[in-house]
Amino acid sequence: MKEMTKAEVYEFLAAGTRTGKLATVRADGRPHVAPVWFVLDGEDLLFNTWHESVKGKNLQRDGRVALTVDEETPPYAFVLVEGTVEITDDDLAESKKWATRIGGRYMGEDRAEEFGERNAVPGELLVRIKVDKIVAKKEMAA
Repeated sequence: MKEMTKAEVYEFLAAGTRTGKLATVRADGRPHVAPVWFVLDGEDLLFNTWHESVKGKNLQRDGRVALTVDEETPPYAFVLVEGTVEITDDDLAESKKWATRIGGRYMGEDRAEEFGERNAVPGELLVRIKVDKIVAKKEMAA
């Protein structure tokens, strides 16, 4: 098992269509984990979620998160990001820009606009993870 460099971390996070598994904290302290589609903006990770979803409510109350992305085939690798979020809920143009990029990553460029339109609506949150800590390992089974 080897440590990833910072460059390898962000290359890994940007590759393909791996989903992030986002951990948030419920009001009663229990953890909540949900898959998210995301994209990078420099060193920040961005995703959308509905304001009344469990993760949306959790994030609006407590902005601390952990997100893990893994490679499920040998030799296996993962990146774990811890940080805090900044939430935008009132800039539909900004939401559309990022929702379109997210849609393009996961559904292909031919459907990017469709997903941008679908997810840039009142009530949809644009969430930016500001990274505080990274744990990243590669070649775990090498």
